[in-house]
Amino acid sequence: MESEEVSEVKLKYASEEQLKQGNLIYETLLENADVWLTAWGGRNTRSLSKVDPKKIKLSQQGSSKWRSIYSQRCGDGTLRWCGTQYPTYSDAQEACMSISEYEDFVYEAGLLDKEDPIKEWQKISKEQERWVKYLNTKSDLHIISEDTDIRVGIKGRKWINCDGKENFPDGEIFTSPIENDINGYIKFSFPGIFMGKQIEGIKLEVKDGKIIKASAEKGEELLKELLETDKGSKFFGEVAIGTNYGIKDFTSNMLFDVKIGGTIHMATGDSMPEAGGKNKSSLHWDMLCDMRSNGTIYADGELFYENGKFLDEILEKYNL
Repeated sequence: MESEEVSEVKLKYASEEQLKQGNLIYETLLENADVWLTAWGGRNTRSLSKVDPKKIKLSQQGSSKWRSIYSQRCGDGTLRWCGTQYPTYSDAQEACMSISEYEDFVYEAGLLDKEDPIKEWQKISKEQERWVKYLNTKSDLHIISEDTDIRVGIKGRKWINCDGKENFPDGEIFTSPIENDINGYIKFSFPGIFMGKQIEGIKLEVKDGKIIKASAEKGEELLKELLETDKGSKFFGEVAIGTNYGIKDFTSNMLFDVKIGGTIHMATGDSMPEAGGKNKSSLHWDMLCDMRSNGTIYADGELFYENGKFLDEILEKYNL
């Protein structure tokens, strides 16, 4: 609904007041629509790469109203939505693929190359639901990987089975963690992507749910600006495990990257009401950690995930 050229001009030349005004089109649409269908596809994924990080923060603050409407209506079920990717040359180049390779990648990530894609997604849904049931009984996650040792409180929060009904392709299970019950440190293995900008080597230190220290090898200024977006942007709104093992490589497109089987991601900012989340922010920013080499996750002290894979014997133990 807004071209890359318009976004670039607005971010470069709009005043502070204009950037914080919000987006009347998005707000009106989200207040009145029953269904929101989106097909993403960029002509230039780096069109905003030279924009001042402070202006990006102001623009993010301006999105608070429509994001709040979106979050509330998705949470209470009054807004149905689905978003998917249309393969473009720009997105293919960003993923280091030819356009034909990228078309195949997008097609296969949605299991559309299978004889019966619906049946395949139903099988995935059934398997993920077993892990959702397991995690819904737990109070604490302990995530350990390279330069990562972090505990995440999840008691009483609901895990959501993402099985191809909304984001497409899909493949993750997530919840919104207890806002003041996250402690430790984490290094994200892949660049954080925000408005086409890459922030590399992100390290966060967390105490009682709040990010108290943040650094990056590249793009640290933008990282710190984003974390100052509003009161909720230094707290976490999501913790999730990617389950789509057909997606193996990072493509700089979070629609696909957060689904990579063998990764976890955490998002700073806005939480999901449907999962019981209470943190509010105009920011919701996913960052990924690769668990495929010596990564482990414990739930209430029980190892259930190792080297990027779930341990099926845990489900058998609980007859799930």
